[in-house]
Order: sequence, then C-alpha cells, then structure tokens
Amino acid sequence: MRDGPPRPEQLIGAIAAARAMTVADYMAAANAHYYATRDPLGAAGDFTTAPEISQMFGEMVGIWIADMWQRAGNPAFRYVELGPGRGTLAVDALRVMTRFGCAPVGVDFVETSPALRAAQHARVPAAEHHDEIDALPGDAPLIIVANEFFDALPIHQYVRVAGGWRERMVERRDGAFAPIAGDAPADDAIPAALRSKPEGTIVETTPVSAVIMQRCAFRLARQGGAMLAIDYGYAGPAAGDTLQAVRAHRFAPPFADPGEVDLTAHVDFTTLADAAHNAGVTVSALAAQGDWLRRLGIDARLASLQAAAPARAAELKGQRDRLVTPQAMGDLFKVMAFTAPGWPTPTGFSGDAA
Repeated sequence: MRDGPPRPEQLIGAIAAARAMTVADYMAAANAHYYATRDPLGAAGDFTTAPEISQMFGEMVGIWIADMWQRAGNPAFRYVELGPGRGTLAVDALRVMTRFGCAPVGVDFVETSPALRAAQHARVPAAEHHDEIDALPGDAPLIIVANEFFDALPIHQYVRVAGGWRERMVERRDGAFAPIAGDAPADDAIPAALRSKPEGTIVETTPVSAVIMQRCAFRLARQGGAMLAIDYGYAGPAAGDTLQAVRAHRFAPPFADPGEVDLTAHVDFTTLADAAHNAGVTVSALAAQGDWLRRLGIDARLASLQAAAPARAAELKGQRDRLVTPQAMGDLFKVMAFTAPGWPTPTGFSGDAA
C-alpha cells in the first residue's frame, strides 16, 4: 500500500527538524501538503476564485480564446490550464468556444493534487492530466490559461538589516514558527532599484515562477499559441511583504498551522514578462482584471443573463461587480497575455506591450 501525504503533525515535525529553512522552502512544503489533501474551493473550503463566483468569468476567457483562434486562422490547438481548480473555468470557457466552432484537439491540465484531479475529471472527463509543463504534448499550438496559479508558487523573502540584506528564514522557537533574518549576505539577490531601501524593508523574488513562465514561453515559441496569466499582483520591482494565508475565507497567520492554510503571495508580473521575453514571446501590456473583462464584453453578457433570468438580476449583477469593481477584484487582479511569434495581438489590452 502506498503511503499517503503526511499528517499535519508529521509535516510540522519535518519542518521543525530542518531547523531554519527559507520562506520559499517553507511555502513549498506547506502548500504541497495543503493541496494534496483537500479541495480548498467554495463555501465549504478556504477561498473562492473568479470562475467559482460567476460563469461570466470563464465565458470571457472562452471569448478571448475564440477571438485569438479565429484571427490566427483557425489552427488546431490544445487548451491547457495550469492549476485548474475544480475545472469550472474550463467548462465555461470550452462551452463558449464551441459556439464559435473553436474546438481544441485536446484539453490538458497541469495539476498534481489528487483531490483536485478528481474534481476536474468529473467536470471535464476528456482532459488529460500532467504533473508538469514539460509533459505537455508537442503536436499542436497551445493556448494556456493560468488563473490564480502563480500566486501559490514559492517566494523568497529578503529583509534589510543593519549589515545589509539577508534572506528571511523560518525557524521553530518555543513551539511556534517565525521568520528570522539569515546570516549570509544576500545583497546580490535584490534588484538594484531597491537595494538602498531602509532597514526593515522586505523584498520578494520568485525564481520558480520565472522558470515556469519561461518553460511555457519556450513551448509557445516552438509550437505556437498564446497564454493568459490572471492573478493578484503588481508590476515590479517593488518592496513589501505580501505573503498571506487564508483559512475558511478569513486571513490567518502565515506561519501558523503549516499545511492547513492556503499560502499565497502577490505576483510580480514584471518577472513573468522578463522570463517570456527571454524566450522570444511577445508580452502584452498589464491590464486590470475589471478593465479586461469590460473590454471582452462582460456587461453585455450580464444583460443577456438578466434578460433570461429576471429573478436573478440582482444576484448576477453582484457577481459581475465582484469581478469588475475596484473595491473588489477589479483592480487588485491583473491580466497579462503572451503570444507566440506570428500570432495576432490579443484582445482586451491597451497601451504598449510590456
């Protein structure tokens, strides 16, 4: 019989036995356990993503893909999703794409969680699962969607102390985990524009995100296609501690109960853009999610849904507002597109490319 994931007390013991570890290693170990042992989505879980809020979100993604596909000359392609949650976004996007005759030759999910794989298979039975991007088929262009994927990847944190920059480590003391400043100088890891920040400043980097983005971009450059990255984040470089934990739809201490809370950090879209540029892929301007959804036609879709179900008009508008308004997800969440050489300029973005 195969051993299952470690129990929470086993994970805590393993982290404690490692003595001080980087924030990135702590986050990786905690999230690996967290996602392997549960479906964290929905009212009964810890958080709700945009596709679970409203079908309109996935439908706008489907419209974006269908438009890109048509202007690219209707090529055969594979629909790929990184960390597809319960498969809700894929269901809504694929339904809309089919209406435009935009049917992928394959649906591929990059997912490692057994619990989420089961939920995805129930909603999208034809999907093929992969453990990593390198396992994706190479027989057709890829249209990749990464919604709230990069925020869960490990980050390194650095803190400015009297003697310069040090990497933040996690250590168990007096029965609790807490961040401490490491001993080794780490000034070279800090972007030049931030090195003179005052003592106590925290800077985050995410080399894992850069590597994954670059692998996706190399695939696009080689096979053709496009990619959407949608997440809460910013255009770096910027200073600040964005590591956070969520449990039962409430913020929780990030260094308490490792493996039992969802750990995330804001995404530096400049890091993603730089990684994609290095692979020869074109990068769009960064758009706020609310602006992007409005340009794709979410308000027209709302009116259509309200006309078909007048009793749900207020509920549907509330869903739209959660996705679009600045005080909800509209400004905090950002959207960036990546396109292979020869593929059309993506819809929904304005201004110059990054």
